[in-house]
Amino acid sequence: MKKIILYFSLLLVVGLDACKTEDYVWENWSYTAVPLVAVNIAKSALPTVSTANTSFFDMGATNLATQEFEYTLKWEGFGKEEVTSIDVYLGFNKAAATGNPAYPIVLSQPGGIYPSVTQYPLPSRVGTSDKLYETVTQFPKTFTVTAAQLAAFTGVNLSTVAQNDYFLFKFMLNLKDGRRIAGYQENVCDEARGEVGDCRVGVRFRRK
Repeated sequence: MKKIILYFSLLLVVGLDACKTEDYVWENWSYTAVPLVAVNIAKSALPTVSTANTSFFDMGATNLATQEFEYTLKWEGFGKEEVTSIDVYLGFNKAAATGNPAYPIVLSQPGGIYPSVTQYPLPSRVGTSDKLYETVTQFPKTFTVTAAQLAAFTGVNLSTVAQNDYFLFKFMLNLKDGRRIAGYQENVCDEARGEVGDCRVGVRFRRK
């Protein structure tokens, strides 16, 4: 009886495979690496939380131009892939009219670990307004930049920034096997869900 059941099970598997008429992209999956960042929250001009991957410039302070934003970049390949370099892009973004994340940052409950909403819009693709800031080959790499330096690189006049405007760094990985990986979706870098990677990190303008 067991042999008969096994025989029919094998026939079913073979039959189903024979009926397959289309190949799907998701069937050809492969491993990748992801970028990871750690914001130095002590450098933030206003209080923040490490899980938000967000720092703040206090736009009401007289030292706005010299306020610093600092983060450290590295990567994780989970023992499957290696990264040769990461292309770091930088862009300036005007705040949306509505839907900006609340400040102080609200942590999700239960748990109180991650912010309750994403801190920057997703997906977070590298766009035409983003400029290559640096190609990093040695990790971990710490970036320490002032508001004035970020403004100069992006061509922004600090006197014109408004509440919730932000600078955003984005990352593209160059793997040892030649692939170029851009992780920009919710299943990679959503701050509100503590996703496995960090495809971006930013600093936002706020008033106390």
